[in-house]
Amino acid sequence: MQVVSPSISLRGSLVSFHQPWVLGIVNVTPDSFHDGGKNLDLDHAMHTADTMIAQGADALDVGAQSTRPGAPQVGAEEEWRRLEPVLRAIRSDHPHVPLSVDTYHASVAARAIHAGVDIINDVSGGEADLRMWPVVAEAGLPYILMHMQGTPETMQNNPTYDDVVTNVLTHLTSQREAALEAGISDVMVDVGFGFGKTVAHNFALLRELEVFQRIGAPILVGISRKSMIQRVLEVDSEHALNGTTALHAWALERGAHVLRVHDVLEARQAVLLHQAMTTSQAS
Repeated sequence: MQVVSPSISLRGSLVSFHQPWVLGIVNVTPDSFHDGGKNLDLDHAMHTADTMIAQGADALDVGAQSTRPGAPQVGAEEEWRRLEPVLRAIRSDHPHVPLSVDTYHASVAARAIHAGVDIINDVSGGEADLRMWPVVAEAGLPYILMHMQGTPETMQNNPTYDDVVTNVLTHLTSQREAALEAGISDVMVDVGFGFGKTVAHNFALLRELEVFQRIGAPILVGISRKSMIQRVLEVDSEHALNGTTALHAWALERGAHVLRVHDVLEARQAVLLHQAMTTSQAS
């Protein structure tokens, strides 16, 4: 299939995603579903970041508020207390690596921007904090807009859609247009696998991922080690890497521009193999 490659402006340069990005996850949380507690110590967080960069991560996404189903909100101040030392250390040691912060608090985004981050990743798509879009617009940074039905505390209680693909497509299209009207210049979209969706919903979205190219924005896919893999394969997150890599290949074939991952090396290999396949087809 022909994959559309919309671009974004990042640090004054154009990023076209002709080769999809691998976005490495650095969770600074005690309770994330896969790696909670691993990176609470600064040295461990930096080891994770250093390893991901060495393995070929195009960018890192740092978060300090778990958004797994049922996760309690810790509040903006605690979130920033966890984030600040890690963000500043990564930015100091790796000044040329694009850095994203995963937050739905505008105050945290503003502080992170001051600390040198390049991208804001908002799982609420601007709905949790109405101050978020003005903060991002004023900074002129790219913004990742995700679809979520409900909140992390409630989203898996009873997710219901008339047609999940149509509903999510309509929502993301509308929210992207609103974000652009609010002054945000570059928007990437994320269908929100696992955020207010059943396993069937998740696979419907992945199966039809190519329709989200209609939005005209880069598509981020976050399926790494998630329950949609665990439940089908009857494994826990520790044993969900093979399933993750298989679904990454499917996502790339259907137009994913960014893979948000726990395992950079395997995701990078999936990207390189997909690129080799598409290049040989073109020749």
